[in-house]
Amino acid sequence: MDYQYPMEMDWTTEEIVDVIRFFEAVEKAYESKIQKVELMSAYRRFKEIVPGKADEKKYTDEFQQSSGYSAFLVMKKAKEMSDGESVSMK
Repeated sequence: MDYQYPMEMDWTTEEIVDVIRFFEAVEKAYESKIQKVELMSAYRRFKEIVPGKADEKKYTDEFQQSSGYSAFLVMKKAKEMSDGESVSMK
């Protein structure tokens, strides 16, 4: 991994950890698989920290530019799946 996670300096340490946890969940969907419920939990917490659509797009676009992983596509796929399923972008 040769990239940094997008974040704001005014976030608390807990918020930074939770945002990173969401991006790690997106990575996991691309690199192996992740349970939908785990991914959705990470996303819900991410949205508590980044509630606005414009800010969400800004951070997920920054993440995609540096990693090549699309949080948008992962979340789109996850929303189409049943709760007991695993999300995999492979």
